[in-house]
Amino acid sequence: MTMTLRSAARAIALAALGAVLAAAAWAAPAPSPVTPELIEAAKKEGAVVFYTAMDVEVGAKLGAAFEAKYAGVRAQVERSGAERIFQRVAQEYASSIHAVDAIDSSDVAHLLYWKSQGMLAQYEPEDVARWPQGARDGDGYYAANRATLSVVGYNTKLVTPQEAPKSYADLLDPKWKGKIVKAHPGYSGNIMTATFELSRALGWDYFKKLGQQQIMQVQSSTEPPKKLALGERPLMFDGNEYNALLVKARGAPVAIVYPSEGTPLVSGSAGVMKDAPHPNAGRLFISFLFSREGQQLLVDMGQLRSFHPDVKEPADRVPLSSIKVLTADPAEQEKAVEEIKRRYAEYFGT
Repeated sequence: MTMTLRSAARAIALAALGAVLAAAAWAAPAPSPVTPELIEAAKKEGAVVFYTAMDVEVGAKLGAAFEAKYAGVRAQVERSGAERIFQRVAQEYASSIHAVDAIDSSDVAHLLYWKSQGMLAQYEPEDVARWPQGARDGDGYYAANRATLSVVGYNTKLVTPQEAPKSYADLLDPKWKGKIVKAHPGYSGNIMTATFELSRALGWDYFKKLGQQQIMQVQSSTEPPKKLALGERPLMFDGNEYNALLVKARGAPVAIVYPSEGTPLVSGSAGVMKDAPHPNAGRLFISFLFSREGQQLLVDMGQLRSFHPDVKEPADRVPLSSIKVLTADPAEQEKAVEEIKRRYAEYFGT
């Protein structure tokens, strides 16, 4: 079955979020436009601290664009893997340290948790009112600010299109032993989500067999496409699509495969922290992130996919409607995190 980004978003979370929203005691806020008063208050604060799991290059470009638009508000963009961000926030808040204003994670379960703990501010940027229902929190605490796919790929100088894998099953061929690079679900929220989706689609026995392929293990989902481009491994199992497209656009010999069994769709989500030290700058930054300008920047300069209805997709990109995608139920994924970490360590030794 193929999906558009809009219908895929609805499938990601509706069942799980329905129970959460039914139990919520808050009323959804009215969408919040960017006002002169908000801009002035943000400029008085002078800075915004943004924790993000986006690639460091993409996050830096986003921060620079925000600073250019709102001169006088410095954007401090701090990038790490989603699981590391989750741990960092937990450690900081346990020590009553509130350093982050706006936050992004490639694991939507993190946003569900922060919301349940009262750590997110209720703030819905004006543009988010136009998002598909499954891509935004019904109470206005967070929304999907980006999406990508967890793809298979190969180095075209080392592998021909004829011999390249077309499916996940093909990656178990003995000829690929010692030739695959893979990211880690204990570091990357993108890979945590992809592993959850694939474990449901392929079964854990598949991962047990994959673990015998002498995998080159890296941390972030941003790394496999870069290792592939350098020729350190001819195949990647689960690099993210946007980094693969970025290195390919620079001339790297990288080709993307959307496996026949389905490709994991991963949505990143973002919101404002309730105890933000720069609350107005945090709101202004999140509004910029979800604006057409911010979303088009992520698509054009970051090769990400957007839920904004006015964003124009690159003409040369494979449309989501032609890709069989796998989606995750965030609440079910949150329950499966420890099992995923345990099984992964057992099968891959890391």
